[in-house]
Amino acid sequence: MRPNPPLALALQIPKRALLASLLIFNMLMATRVTLSRSVSPLLKRAPHHPHFAPRPLPKSFPCPLWSSSFSSCLLSLPKPTATSRRRRRPRCSFSMAASAAVDQALSSNPLLQDFDFPPFDAVDASHVRPAIRALLKKLESDLEELERTVEPSWPKLVVPFEKIVDRLSVVWGIVNHLKAVKDSSELRAAIEEVQPEKVKFYLRLGQSKPIYNAFKAIQESPDWKTLSDAQKRIVESQIKEAVLSGVALEDDKRESFNKIEQELERLSQKFGENVLDATKKFEKLITDKKEIDGLPATALGLAAQTAVSKGHENATAENGPWLFTLDGPSFLSVMQHARNRSLREEIYRAYVTRASSGELDNTAIIDSILKLRLEKAKLLNYNNYAEVSMATKMATVEKAEELLEKLRSASWNAGVQDMDDLQNFSKSQDAPEANDLNHWDISFWSERLRESKFDINEEELRPYFSLPKVMDGLFSLANKIFGIDIEPADGLAPVWNNDVKFYHVKDSSGDPIAYFYFDPYTRPSEKRGGAWMDEVFARSRVLSRDGTSPRLPVAHMVCNQSPPVGDKPSLMTFREVETVFHEFGHALQHMLTKQDEGLVAGIRGVEWDAVELPSQFMENWCYHRDTLMSIAKHYETGETLPEEVFLKLLAARTFRAGSLSLRQIRFAIVDLKLHTEYIPGGSESIYDVDQRVSEKTQVIPPLPEDRFLCGFSHIFAGGYAAGYYSYKWAEVLSADAFSAFEDAGLDNSKAVKETGHKFRETVLALGGGKAPLDVFVEFRGREPSPEPLLRHNGLLQVASA
Repeated sequence: MRPNPPLALALQIPKRALLASLLIFNMLMATRVTLSRSVSPLLKRAPHHPHFAPRPLPKSFPCPLWSSSFSSCLLSLPKPTATSRRRRRPRCSFSMAASAAVDQALSSNPLLQDFDFPPFDAVDASHVRPAIRALLKKLESDLEELERTVEPSWPKLVVPFEKIVDRLSVVWGIVNHLKAVKDSSELRAAIEEVQPEKVKFYLRLGQSKPIYNAFKAIQESPDWKTLSDAQKRIVESQIKEAVLSGVALEDDKRESFNKIEQELERLSQKFGENVLDATKKFEKLITDKKEIDGLPATALGLAAQTAVSKGHENATAENGPWLFTLDGPSFLSVMQHARNRSLREEIYRAYVTRASSGELDNTAIIDSILKLRLEKAKLLNYNNYAEVSMATKMATVEKAEELLEKLRSASWNAGVQDMDDLQNFSKSQDAPEANDLNHWDISFWSERLRESKFDINEEELRPYFSLPKVMDGLFSLANKIFGIDIEPADGLAPVWNNDVKFYHVKDSSGDPIAYFYFDPYTRPSEKRGGAWMDEVFARSRVLSRDGTSPRLPVAHMVCNQSPPVGDKPSLMTFREVETVFHEFGHALQHMLTKQDEGLVAGIRGVEWDAVELPSQFMENWCYHRDTLMSIAKHYETGETLPEEVFLKLLAARTFRAGSLSLRQIRFAIVDLKLHTEYIPGGSESIYDVDQRVSEKTQVIPPLPEDRFLCGFSHIFAGGYAAGYYSYKWAEVLSADAFSAFEDAGLDNSKAVKETGHKFRETVLALGGGKAPLDVFVEFRGREPSPEPLLRHNGLLQVASA
């Protein structure tokens, strides 16, 4: 579910939050956790994503398409025998009829069919309970069989293990995805009912001693040296994750651990639902045109369209009424452009206090989550939950804190200067609030200063960034640097909404190597906020569809940008362009993997703090002249963005870089403090911690009533708990990776192609089959340096000083 504006890598994520502590889930960590664009939780873009929960769970990795043998297993549920029919003749006809009805219902359940692509259009809430329960029953039987017959060999351990994991992952992935993009009370109720059963199975799998011992035996066998790097990573990861899943716990401790995991799953789910409901609950209807002075036509069109959807049939962009919400595009437009200061204040206060009062209050949920995470850490013999989180990451708590402090100190003076610039500019414009700028003034006056300093009006740029042109340019870039072709394949796979697009990815030979869905537009009534990439299927040799070639990877990208209004296409802000490039970077790592071991293919098994490397890397291309000019075409005239405007965009890249960096650092440090120092039930509240951290990370302190933590889905309903620092950690990697292209010469097409091939064959191809630091060194020829990041952000001189 992106660093600055709203959360997401998010990673959401998420969402959508699965128990990350489960052996399999953590193993596939980068996968199911919705990879969301790091966007400040305040403008939450996702929810990173992410699907996971307490701990980074894998993204949505779905799996094997149901095999015919599996389907038949579902159809052969126990039926009355001839003997039982003779004994119970009075009940016999009813029992047979009921059994037949159950069999028929299961055989027609779309979640249990043999499909090449998930039947997103056919699944509804009524299918969830019977499908999940039938599946769990079958997989429980498979697990018992594996434990009876397991041997410390790849065919007798890893192959059947991957099949079990993948089967549940694909079905649960479908359900979880639909909850994120097509939410309903019926679907929530169905998931809430079967979720404990699903968690119970994952705990059973993660705590299986026969499986754990078999992995240990492989590691200790003479054949260990013959395994590939990817196979060794799988074994090592599974051993580590088994320990983190409580395999070594006995009796009362294991029972306590399992209760904690169940409750964490429930609380994370509830947290996310409260955020979504609180976001939907707020509506501001305006009928007086004077109140919306300054808002651009695109914002008024969206507000009128929203009003129509809420029953104001005659609403128009010109005459209203206009309905504003806390959904990203609506919220941002008011913050950046509304001259009505009281309106900005009202909307801002509503946003930073979402889900912090009444029946949707997340405060108690946060306390419970932090308390349970600490208890879990203690059971596993760790000092705090951050240590548990770091056990499966590149960094340590100390290294993460060290990086954040270096970046904070490099950003602070620049952040102070940013605020001085805003105050001086607002004074020059005779703004009454100039001597008392508050949070709801920052975005508004920042946009006015940007316009004045660089002569750039983001709203006036929208006509140059129509979604179709942006996608064409993005796909052209992917062809140029990675040698792949991306073509529409609408109609090949079912979709969950008519706006969803489907594509296939082909290599230079013309053969398909992957597929992906793209769901671009906001739908506040049913779709979670933010932007994220998720896995549908992972590449896998074991789960081959034809028995010879690996199963191909399938992904989905989800954004929440402004939809088309009237006969105009979706006209994007430059930030929305960056977001699409970001999520596409995640998708590329998933789709261009050459790893055939399914448990570490694509984004699976990649350490959490490295998984944002490809996504943030792709954002850099938005500032590359040829790339930007290829997508920036006026939607009506076809005119290319003027050269002088491009140069202004380039100059504005580091505008307020210090402030934006401090914002992300605040979130990352608060996250670590809550998972290292905070004592649940102690004298200091979670909000006290935030205020304390903000003293060194925010030039303007948060409002006393600021409750952004109640909407911080990244760490309470996603996979970023004690891991939000990952955005900054990966930003160092991604900036350094892009500097390899700068060193080669961005205008040298041959050098760019060669460097792109090397990037594809390392960062994108190796997946979780190799340690991320080793992958980076293989690509770059050395370990990463923070210098390119500071240079890109215009902070290098500050840091040197």
